[in-house]
Amino acid sequence: MKRANLSRWLEGWRSLGATSDGAPAYRQLTSAYSAPHRRYHNLRHIEECLEEFDSARVLALQPHAIEAAIWFHDAVYDPSSATNEEESARLAVNSLAPSGTAPVLIEQVQELVLATKAHEAEPNTDAALLVDLDLAILGKPPGRFEEYERAIREEYFWVEPEIYGVKRAEILTRFISRPFLYSTDFFRLKYENAARQNLSRSLRQLESLSS
Repeated sequence: MKRANLSRWLEGWRSLGATSDGAPAYRQLTSAYSAPHRRYHNLRHIEECLEEFDSARVLALQPHAIEAAIWFHDAVYDPSSATNEEESARLAVNSLAPSGTAPVLIEQVQELVLATKAHEAEPNTDAALLVDLDLAILGKPPGRFEEYERAIREEYFWVEPEIYGVKRAEILTRFISRPFLYSTDFFRLKYENAARQNLSRSLRQLESLSS
């Protein structure tokens, strides 16, 4: 299966209509995702999103834009920053603008990346599909979900345990309080129940640490 390799990236680059060499952008992205502080938001995350997308590609209106957005959506990642998505979207625009990609596609990629900030999108849109891809980790088997939770904690290693527990619980509570975690029927059927079980278990663990 093709994952986050150069051949797949170049195929996607050409599918956008880009006429320039896509290899430099690939090297820039893979270098960014390989930074040592990235314990979850790394190449493995991109590979998992691409693998999920392969199973749901038929749902996409603009599949090439979604695949590009997968690559760019966490390209800039500083856990202490509140503007990662905006900077990642800007990087996508700056990378694609000189490539020959049509401006309308560049704008779509930009908007898709920005949709991952709040993890909310209008139903039946490519943004909704991308958000579901990004949240697929919540519905993974317990072992993988717990590995994800540990990796997120490691990315916020400087935060005091008590503060981290409160803030992390707030984030997970916002997710679990939604009527549905996933916007598409495809991912709702695939992961909704498991995701709620994972989130509930994690919240109980966070509560036990703070009590």
